[in-house]
Amino acid sequence: MNKTARIAIAIALSASTQLALAGPLDPECTPEKAAKSAATKATVGVGGRCDAKEAASDTAKRTADVENKGPLDKRKDDTPAEKAKTKAKNATN
Repeated sequence: MNKTARIAIAIALSASTQLALAGPLDPECTPEKAAKSAATKATVGVGGRCDAKEAASDTAKRTADVENKGPLDKRKDDTPAEKAKTKAKNATN
């Protein structure tokens, strides 16, 4: 295999792994992370995934004590009764 083919394969593998990781990860955005992302984007031209809208949404969810579960973390037996039971158990500890 020649050098050009090896480089092309390496670039293709690198790009595919980046794309595979880009979707399922949900960043835990805070106002500080959003500000850093905006500053980086303004100076360098590339910022992070946190923006003001995402930070506000995540802050509201944390304030309302809403769990932000991804598709892999969701449970079918996560009923209101189970949530109350878990909350009571955590309150006694």
